[in-house]
Amino acid sequence: MLSKLKNIFSRTAVPHDSAGSAPAALNSVPEAEMDSTLTDTYLSGWFRHETGELFEGFMINPEDSILDIGCGDGPFAHFCAERGAEVIFADIDATKVAAVSEMLKHSKARAILPLVTDAKPIPLADNRVSKVIAMEVLEHVEDPRDFMRELVRVAKPGCLFLLTVPDPVGENVQRTLAPPSYFEPPNHIRVFERTDFERLVVEAGLVIERRTSYGFYWSLWWFFFWACKQDLSPPWHPLLQSWTQTWNLLLSTPDGPRIKRALDDAMPKSQAIIARKPFDE
Repeated sequence: MLSKLKNIFSRTAVPHDSAGSAPAALNSVPEAEMDSTLTDTYLSGWFRHETGELFEGFMINPEDSILDIGCGDGPFAHFCAERGAEVIFADIDATKVAAVSEMLKHSKARAILPLVTDAKPIPLADNRVSKVIAMEVLEHVEDPRDFMRELVRVAKPGCLFLLTVPDPVGENVQRTLAPPSYFEPPNHIRVFERTDFERLVVEAGLVIERRTSYGFYWSLWWFFFWACKQDLSPPWHPLLQSWTQTWNLLLSTPDGPRIKRALDDAMPKSQAIIARKPFDE
């Protein structure tokens, strides 16, 4: 769902006001694009063009070499490319890698390197990259420990990691609502309890710098989606459109961002960890 943000955010640097409400620059976005994806995702800490942060606490600099593993449609690779970094984007799906390569070939990236790989191993040298992005990937892999070892191997000392997985609260609801294939290969083959996610990162040798969660809107969106019996593409069912409208109305109120934070804590779609590879191995 984040992929459609790249075109919006690449056109508009979005300042954030001191009250923590929806950013004023959202008024400049065309009404057709002014949906919960833009407002909610920005308020969750994503795509901060004004600070250069892909996610709050995860700065992208021109001198960085980024590995985006499980790049999908490439929204994160796109953000990093527009910051002038070297972007290495990898996925098991060759079609997606080719599409991202085409998207980035005229970007501001210092260099781009496409990789089609299952990460067993990652075809990169040791100590190669300064930032690693693994968004909603670990729940798909057969052996998360082996996967993390590979990520740490290709990371330079001091490398910063941005890792996310689905939160167990929402996933446990999905078990009663989603079709069986949701929890079968190549989809979500495991659910990470919060302590298990933290343990996986620490046992890989990383030092956790930040933990957070977000995405109440998307948790409910997916619950409603199963009732709509439609493909995962627009036009969206009236139920989903109504939910989006309701959420936007909430976020537009003075207390909207505060309520969002409380609901994100109660039933997040995703849990995120920012961690660092130590210098003194």
